[in-house]
Amino acid sequence: MKVSQILAGKNIDCIWSVTPTNTVYDALELMGSKNIGAVIVLENGEMAGIFSERDYARKGILLGRASRETLIQDVMTSKVITVDTDQKIEECMEIMSEKHIRHLPVTNQGKLVGIISINDIVTAIIREQKVHIKSLESYISGNPF
Repeated sequence: MKVSQILAGKNIDCIWSVTPTNTVYDALELMGSKNIGAVIVLENGEMAGIFSERDYARKGILLGRASRETLIQDVMTSKVITVDTDQKIEECMEIMSEKHIRHLPVTNQGKLVGIISINDIVTAIIREQKVHIKSLESYISGNPF
C-alpha cells in the first residue's frame, strides 16, 4: 500500500496550518477543534515547519513558556521529514519508528499535498489485513470472495 492510498481514504482533503507568528495557543486551539495532533507551519505558502503536541510538551510547557505569548517559530520543528505520495507505508513506519515521530507531511513533486499520522498507517494496515483474512476465509470455505 502507498501513501497516496492513505490520503485518498482520509475524510479530510485540506491541510490544517498556522504561521510562524501565530501563538502556541492559536495552534493548540486549532488542533483541539479539529482533533489533530500536529499542524503544518506555513510561511508565504511554503512549509517552514511542523508543530505537534510533542513540541508543545517538550519545548513549551517543560521550559515554562506560556502558550498565549510563545510564538510557533520558537517551538516548532523546522527540519521537517516528509514522504512522497508514491512511498510505501512500510517505509513510512520505518521512518516514524527511527525518528520517533508520529506525523509525516506528504509531498507530490515537491508540493505539500497532505499529512499522515501513525494512526492513519495503523488503520490502513488493519483494513488491509481484514480484507486478506476475509479472502482466506472465503477460499477455505469454498465461497467466492
